[in-house]
Amino acid sequence: MPRIRVATTIDKPPKSVWASIRDIGSHVRWMEDAVAIRFTSDSRDGVGTTFECDTRVGPFRLTDLMEVTEWDEHKRMGIRHVGLVTGAGRFTLRKARGGRTRFTWEERLRFPWWMGGPLGGSLGAPVLKRIWRRNLRNLKKQVESG
Repeated sequence: MPRIRVATTIDKPPKSVWASIRDIGSHVRWMEDAVAIRFTSDSRDGVGTTFECDTRVGPFRLTDLMEVTEWDEHKRMGIRHVGLVTGAGRFTLRKARGGRTRFTWEERLRFPWWMGGPLGGSLGAPVLKRIWRRNLRNLKKQVESG
């Protein structure tokens, strides 16, 4: 199961960055691979929140089932993937010099056999990394523009 890690520095404090990511439903505004998000739990934030995310990467489309496993205000949000793609991911926010935020996104994903299984994961990791770097550029722009 390959580990994918991308990071950026955002010219706003962690509190401002968290305000942009805490609304999970709004992630479709900055994640190019997330087409739609539908909550499957009564909660919309915090540990235990569950949702479906329609995901598109090139010709691949699937509904990713996810559950929030970590929620540390202004610091960390963890997700478990429990659908066809399984694994775990985490957003980490750390204070950086000058009132900025170092935002890191890490994922370990296991792909189903029809997406190539472990080989598909290894081949897909660079593609996802490229997409998620763009996503972080989108998030940075969104947060910094207010």
